[in-house]
Amino acid sequence: MEKLIIFDTTLRDGEQSPGASLNNKEKLEIAHQLVSMGVDIIEAGFPIASRGDFEAVQSVSKFVKGPVICGLARSLKKDIDAAYEAVRRAKRPRIHVFLATSKIHMKYKLKKAEGEIVKAAVWAVKYAKSKVSDIEFSPEDASRTEKSFLFEVLREVIDAGATTVNIPDTVGYSTPYEFGNLIKEIRENVPNINKAVISVHCHNDLGLGVSNSLVAAINGARQIECTINGIGERAGNASLEEIVMAIRTRKDIFEFDTGIDTTKLYKTSRLVSKLTGIPVQPNKAIVGKNAFSHEAGIHQDGLLKMKSTYEIMKPEDVGFGETKLVLGKHSGRHAFKARLKKLGFVLSDEDLDKAFRRFKDLADKKKEIFDEDLATLVEDEIGMAVPETYRLVSFKALSGNEVSPEATVRLKKKQKILSGTSKGDGPVDACYKAVEKITGIKGKLIDYQLRAVTRGKDALGEVSVRFASKGKEVSARGASTDVIEASLKAYIAAINKLVHIK
Repeated sequence: MEKLIIFDTTLRDGEQSPGASLNNKEKLEIAHQLVSMGVDIIEAGFPIASRGDFEAVQSVSKFVKGPVICGLARSLKKDIDAAYEAVRRAKRPRIHVFLATSKIHMKYKLKKAEGEIVKAAVWAVKYAKSKVSDIEFSPEDASRTEKSFLFEVLREVIDAGATTVNIPDTVGYSTPYEFGNLIKEIRENVPNINKAVISVHCHNDLGLGVSNSLVAAINGARQIECTINGIGERAGNASLEEIVMAIRTRKDIFEFDTGIDTTKLYKTSRLVSKLTGIPVQPNKAIVGKNAFSHEAGIHQDGLLKMKSTYEIMKPEDVGFGETKLVLGKHSGRHAFKARLKKLGFVLSDEDLDKAFRRFKDLADKKKEIFDEDLATLVEDEIGMAVPETYRLVSFKALSGNEVSPEATVRLKKKQKILSGTSKGDGPVDACYKAVEKITGIKGKLIDYQLRAVTRGKDALGEVSVRFASKGKEVSARGASTDVIEASLKAYIAAINKLVHIK
């Protein structure tokens, strides 16, 4: 399959999102994550913008290996000099030069005629070419530029040495049909276009950034400029994760390969969100927390029968984890039964009907029902507590900052008393390992929470645990004025649920 170059500009255009300023260390952290994901080109910043931006681009060039490292510059000597100094330590440096070409920009911003623009663009490309061999040129606001003039500028800058020509939809004005046709016309009307890679940089002001980028690729563009989470100026840029997954999911339409490790998309999204302070909206495609969540009963029923009924991608393919069936007032009986089974409850039809009615009553009062709510509903209200295969008889825990934590636990199974001793990182860990020795049930503690149920120094403590073993996941609780005893009770209750499932 033909290679589609992914040009990530999260560190440059993405950082231009209001309030998204990144320091040197943060840019390096994101850059290393982009490398691990397989990005081809990293636009690390706009070196002339500030001393901090210059140093950040310089650091990325020095310490980040693999991708092309790019610095942005206006068609000015001081900008190109700064960009060169910032990227020259990179093994594969690129200077990205830009100059506006639309009538509105030439008249009101630059106050220059077409002939002056062509001359300045050619000079800038030649000067940058004297510094590094890899030069990209962008006619800013290309989608609103007179086509004949755009063709002329592209022809001249390619002759001057540009190896990539980028067609920006700078203000997100174009529509897919229009933008795809523009790329097609560039291929047909710029005679030396085969000497350069056609790139596109689409903004999202009309929500069409990704669509415009994809249709451009279909019409001949072979580099797409994008950002993680679609962040950037105003409404942002085309979203990297959406472009990559659209190409992967619709191979019947897009005959390209991006080379991106999609299993790292979710992790990269969260890293960028954390460092920029820009949250990812819940319904964001691919990486939003609701992207693989389902509440509607019809959807949940279909998913439990065949995932492809309502999911066109696997959540694990983007590093998301697993499909989440959200239990709420729109959920159906099938999803409710499946969740109870996962928690270790296997109910008769009669008891399931009873539990489901109470669940619906609760769902009218709560937006989302959690596993702990279901456990309480079934155990306390329905009276379907899991049988006690193991019961705590006694325990003894040794702990302190001068000794290695150790615990001895005694459990009763039927009429037999079983004992186990183990060391651990702390008294609770030692107790849990002792229980593991006794029961032989190994697994992973996914979650552990401790809270005070009552007030005062002798407060009753409640421990909630979530435990997984051999593909089964259970939740359980335990309460005591002794937090270690409460922890043991919760853990043993979880073990009993697993035994009941088996």
